[in-house]
Amino acid sequence: MNMISRCTGAAGMALTVSLSFAAPAAAVEIQEVTSPGGIRALLVEDYTNPLIAVNFAFKGAGTTADAPGKEGTGNLLTGLLDEGAGEIESLAFQEKLDELGVSLSYDASYDNFTGSFRTLVENEAEAFELLRLSINAPRLDEEPVARIRAQIETGIVASENDPGELASKAWRRTVFPGHPYSRPSEGTVDTLKSVTREDLESFRAKGFGKDNLVVGVVGAIDAEALGAELDAVFGALPAEADLAVVPEASPVTGKTEAVTLDVPQTTIQFALPGIKREDDDFFAAYLVNHVLGGGSFSSRLYQEIREKRGLAYGANSFLASYDHSAVLGASTATRADKAQESIDIIRAEMKRMANEGPTEDELAKAKAYVKGAYAIQNLSSSLSIASTLVGIQLDDLGIDYIDERQRLIDAVTMDDVRRIAGRLLSVDPTVITVGPAGS
Repeated sequence: MNMISRCTGAAGMALTVSLSFAAPAAAVEIQEVTSPGGIRALLVEDYTNPLIAVNFAFKGAGTTADAPGKEGTGNLLTGLLDEGAGEIESLAFQEKLDELGVSLSYDASYDNFTGSFRTLVENEAEAFELLRLSINAPRLDEEPVARIRAQIETGIVASENDPGELASKAWRRTVFPGHPYSRPSEGTVDTLKSVTREDLESFRAKGFGKDNLVVGVVGAIDAEALGAELDAVFGALPAEADLAVVPEASPVTGKTEAVTLDVPQTTIQFALPGIKREDDDFFAAYLVNHVLGGGSFSSRLYQEIREKRGLAYGANSFLASYDHSAVLGASTATRADKAQESIDIIRAEMKRMANEGPTEDELAKAKAYVKGAYAIQNLSSSLSIASTLVGIQLDDLGIDYIDERQRLIDAVTMDDVRRIAGRLLSVDPTVITVGPAGS
């Protein structure tokens, strides 16, 4: 049961919700904190260990924010924000992080630029100052820029004959032609070479704003102290980010593309329209996908492809909900001479699911699994909880989502999953293959 109270302190109004999400005796209080400067965050106070974990995201500042012809800018920046900042050069900055036991990393998805930070309480002041510098005053010196760029370029070249990477690239350009989602997040060797220090600084300056900032914090810190740290770290950011408008994209279906590669196996990827996170039928689709191929060893695709026929080591499906599109995908890799058989089986299972939906037993087991696995996958450590708090805000799920999630899953009926299975899986999928000619 949710217990809701309101409290006022130096950090402003906070909404506190007590949520039981794991073992019967386990509970966590999520507080909605607003700093004196107006920066908001979700906080879970936890004094079990003398640690503070912070996850944050700049919504909309992911790889879609790369300028045309400068693909890879955001990804390159993720590797540079801890390579020197302010007056501290790269090596000294890294040594300082190690000396203080600070964990600091950045990442960029299609839609968001994210950061992950953890420090011991005893080093809080120095650690948060390093975080502030990395966000507000990265040096972007010539040596680390060249070094990180070279590392990424090496990875790009190495992936040129990787079947999985080739399939992913073909999948993106076929499913999202001409859209920012079609572009490789890491860029290409040519686009990376064109990225200048000014491009990196422009990406940061335009993408990092208070209005698109989302923060989740877990650890030994109270709301008042957190409010002060939020203002210190993020207070100097622009009030608003300056992001280009990204259009909505409907996944292209009914297409086939075969990429020829002289390897023993054929990699296969499917794509159909998915369902956005805010859709009322999201959990019905989530459960359908779990039964189809998202449930690992128990899923229909795994059973049909691996267990019954031994065609592949595995087969799976997934739901991907982006800010501007949504996709239901499936994939496997099999012997070249078994590729068409595997494609036919996946098509048949999609059609069967579209026509019949899951069974009562499959639905019950799927509900039990996705409810039970949530705590293990999302609430098992301070950083995972902080990341979950960020995800809750990015998707605008509400402070009581962890409790509400279980109720929403329980509320899904057989009629719901049959209806949504028909909606999603009756479409002719796009199919991508990478393997020997004729496979």
